[in-house]
Amino acid sequence: MILLGSTGSIGVNALNIARQFDLNVDVLVAGNSIALLNEQIKEFKPKTVVVANKSSIQDVVHDNVLYGEEGILEAINESQSETVVNALVGYVGLKPTLESIRLGKKVALANKESLVVGGKFVDTSNITPIDSEHFGLWYLLSDKKVDKMIITASGGSFRDTPLDMLQNVTVEQALNHPNWSMGKKITIDSATMTNKLFELLEAKWLFDVDKLDAIIETKSIIHALIDFKDGSTTAHFAHADMKLPIAYALLGRVEDQILKPVDLISVGSLEFKTIESSRYPIWEIKDDILRKPHLGAVINAANEVAIAQFFENKISYLEITKITLGAFEKFYDFNPTSIDDVFEIDREVRSFVSK
Repeated sequence: MILLGSTGSIGVNALNIARQFDLNVDVLVAGNSIALLNEQIKEFKPKTVVVANKSSIQDVVHDNVLYGEEGILEAINESQSETVVNALVGYVGLKPTLESIRLGKKVALANKESLVVGGKFVDTSNITPIDSEHFGLWYLLSDKKVDKMIITASGGSFRDTPLDMLQNVTVEQALNHPNWSMGKKITIDSATMTNKLFELLEAKWLFDVDKLDAIIETKSIIHALIDFKDGSTTAHFAHADMKLPIAYALLGRVEDQILKPVDLISVGSLEFKTIESSRYPIWEIKDDILRKPHLGAVINAANEVAIAQFFENKISYLEITKITLGAFEKFYDFNPTSIDDVFEIDREVRSFVSK
């Protein structure tokens, strides 16, 4: 495989599956976690390594090291591997997805932004999702007619925080997720519920279903549900561990045990909650953006800039969503006719938000 984002949580889990099933790793792409990358190089012996910055090359223990976006695209082009695991975080993952598809490679996709931003111009026929929610939806599909698809949310770091305290929460508090430990950006997106909005957009592009929704399930045991036309509902239960969807994406068919089954007696009970816009203001535009999913390009660009400003303590937590909604209103009439239009609106929105 070509593994983009090897030192993040998805990448580490992908390498766990590679180790378990003796899969070849042809390319490793990482950001700035060079010490972990060097450990991965020593074990998996890739032909090519790519890092984020040119200055990091001297610290990488490998003879063939590229850097930056151009390095990623070059590595994808030169590799004979037919599978690309895209676990990059953010907009940077879009061009590698497009290039992989252009080359006819299979994409195991964990990079949300590829579909959120460019879904209108991305051929999903060669994409296998490795988000637990979309994997759950895929796992539940049968020959019965689907009425509605539902994904679940944990509720994020502030699901139980009094609303009047949200204005003053810190970066450290926002990164303290109640159910799991993931990257910094996705943890903030989980807290604001922007992550779930993105996942609904992904589901729309992946499954071509009009009726989509999300609910909070506080224990993160159920990841997806499907309402069928006959009135029945099925749910996908699994422990919150990305190795299961990754294994299916890489192997196609899985007959070995990847996770321990959920013990419902130990779980005891489940709690479901509505996603309220009073706590998660981004939810105000949920129905609107599902009708105009190409506006995901606007939401993503504004959100990425706003989160960076939050990490730099330039804005408050609540201003992340306020800024994103402001950009959504400003660029509401955006309607791309090509992927170049998407690249251009990304630049425009980032400039607008930065100013």
